[in-house]
This record gives sequence, structure tokens and C-alpha cells, in this order.
Amino acid sequence: MHAARSLFHQVVIVGGGAGGLAAAASLLRRRPSLDIAIVEPRDTHYYQPGWTLVGGGVFTREQTVRPMKEVMPRAASWLRTSAIGFDPETNTVELEDGTSLRYVLLIVAAGNRLAWEVIDGLPETLGRNGVTSNYSYDTAPYTWQLVQQLSEGRALFTQPPMPIKCAGAPQKAMYLSCDAWRRRGVLGNVEVEFHTAGAALFGVPAYVPALKETVTRYGIHVNLGSNLIAVDGPTRRATFKTADGEVTRDFAMLHVTPPQKSPTVVAESALADEAGYVDVDPASLQHKSYHNVFAIGDVGGMPNAKTAAAARKQAPVVAMNAVAVLDQQEPLAVYEGYGSCPLIVERGRVVLAEFGYGGALQPSFPNWLNDGTRPTRFGWILKKDLMPTIYFDAMLKGHEWLARPKMRDEIRS
Repeated sequence: MHAARSLFHQVVIVGGGAGGLAAAASLLRRRPSLDIAIVEPRDTHYYQPGWTLVGGGVFTREQTVRPMKEVMPRAASWLRTSAIGFDPETNTVELEDGTSLRYVLLIVAAGNRLAWEVIDGLPETLGRNGVTSNYSYDTAPYTWQLVQQLSEGRALFTQPPMPIKCAGAPQKAMYLSCDAWRRRGVLGNVEVEFHTAGAALFGVPAYVPALKETVTRYGIHVNLGSNLIAVDGPTRRATFKTADGEVTRDFAMLHVTPPQKSPTVVAESALADEAGYVDVDPASLQHKSYHNVFAIGDVGGMPNAKTAAAARKQAPVVAMNAVAVLDQQEPLAVYEGYGSCPLIVERGRVVLAEFGYGGALQPSFPNWLNDGTRPTRFGWILKKDLMPTIYFDAMLKGHEWLARPKMRDEIRS
């Protein structure tokens, strides 16, 4: 028998998505000498917020992807394998290749798992039979293909229970589709239905009036408390669970937002809360029991919207607080729950929703430049032209534009 391989790095980051790479970059900006290892098996990095625009015919999917080696910080060690277990009592992560990886400080950035299998019949029919999703690199182009082909019939758009990545993405898919049908003059022939498991059109009331106006303008029928539970692709029938029982709807096109869960390796570990996400303090992002563990991005158990914009604001908080812990000091940087959801209501106009814990509005720009509760051209330019550059050239490289966190004493005063 060969002895298990053992490695040590000062800081271990599990996950090379938006949160993991942003945290690494922010840490290295503050302390270039840090010994950081990033555990990430994929050789490709995806700009997932761009998939909405792929499904709307604005981007090609190739615009949303980069080789992992191009976005991985050069000063970090890239371990091209997966984490299969966490032992925070011994400061160890077990890796799929048999390595025991020891650390002084751990940052969990493992993301959110798309649980396609929860919906009966969905995995077998996704990407054909009129069933699509902008939540997948593989099927986002199929959304636009279906939109272009459809001239009449019923189009269904779904949203499962929270938490999901970008709570506005299901509506963005629907509005961009409706706008395309309107421009072609066929919207009147398409019966559009929005089925959401939620009790409201959007969780933050300030943005609901503009969205209701959009729904009315496109003639969309909104079904609250309606959750997709089964799909029969060949017969093009979708079944929803509602308060009144199960309802089945025929469709010509079905855009599915999959249910989402914490990765199994996290959910089954000592790091998890009752929901399976990393049990962290929502302000410091530090684990409640293991003080040398932090979480960033979708895998964190904070009650914020799970968006890339949230990870952008979390990165400097994690970096500052992680450095403090390494220096045996108290973490003082505060995350206030920021999340951003550019709600595209049509090609060229966006409701730039920016909010924090408790639905508190957290606008980044003055009202004269962008009224975030109304559709604006500025929001569209930000989403389409600026955000991809900000993501790849700023966020993933440790440039914290409009992301400086408040410190605990600032909030007290």
C-alpha cells in the first residue's frame, strides 16, 4: 500500500468559479507572498451571467468562456482535482486524487449545484423537444433557436423555490423572448406563462411595479405558487404543483430554471448549516464554529441573492478578514448582503436591481444616472458592454471597483 499523499498550503480555496478566483485575487493584492492553492477540476471558466444574453441572441456562448489557465492567478497553485471531504477539526481537505490537503485557512467557494434530476423527466429531454434552459452553457443557444422558430403556441417559463443563482434570470429569459416575438410581430400569437414557486414576482418590493408593467405590456400570465415537478418532452407536457393540486400544461417551448442545492461534499460536511450551505456569519463571512474557515459566493449560507455581483462585493470582505485571522486579529470588514440583478425587460433597457439584506436598496450610482427601480438604457450598457470586462479584467484580478467594504466601526457610527 502506498501512503496517502499529503500537501500543505497556507490558504486553500475550494472552487475556481467567480467567488474563488475573486477571493484569491483580492488576497494576493493585499499580501502577494501568500501561499495559496485553488482546488478546481475544470479546465474551463464560464462567465455565467452572460448566458442570459446568449439565450436572448445578444452574445454567442463563446463570448462567455475562457480557459481556466488564463483566469487562474499565476501566484496561486492550481490543483486540478475535486474536494471529496472536509475535516475542519484537523484543517484538512480530502481530494479526489487521494491527496490530504492541509491548510492554515480555508475558503469554500464551491458554488451551487444545479439539481436537474429533481424534476421528473427533465434530464432526458433537456436541449430537445422544445425544452431549454439559460442555466446551462450547452442549452442557452437552444433558447434563442426556439425563440426564433416559434411563431405561435404556448411558451412556459419556470422558477423553482429559492435559493437559486440570480433570482431575476428566469424573468430575463422570458422578457428577452417576448421582446424578440414583439419585434417580429408574433407576440400576439404566443401564449406566455410564468410559473414561479414564489409568492411574489420579485422578492424586493421596490422593483415589482416596473416588472408588473412589463408583464402587462407583454400579456404574460403570471402563476404564483406554481412549481414545475415533471416534464414529458415527447408529448410536450409540463406538470406543476400548486396549492390546488397538480396542473399539466401543453407547451411549444419550455424554459426551465432548475432547482439548486449545495454541493453534496459541502452539505454532508461539518461545515454545513441545516440547509446544507456553509454556516457562516452573514456579516464577516467567517464560519460560526471554525474561525479559520470562510465562504464566498453561492455556497455560503448567507441570506443574500446568489449572484456574481454578490461575490464581487464579498471578495474584499473575505480577503480582509482572512488576512486578519492569519495575523491573529479580529475580522472587521462587513458584508451588507449586496446583490445585483440586472432585470432585462427588453433589448436595450434594464431594471438594475441592487439590494442587500432585508431588501434594503444599495444603489451603486446616483439616481440622475440610473434610477434602479425603472428600466434604463444605462443598465443595459452596464449589463451588455461593461460587466463582462469588469468581471474578467477587474473582479478576477483583484481590482475592487465600487466594492470597498465598510468596517464594523463605520456601521456602528
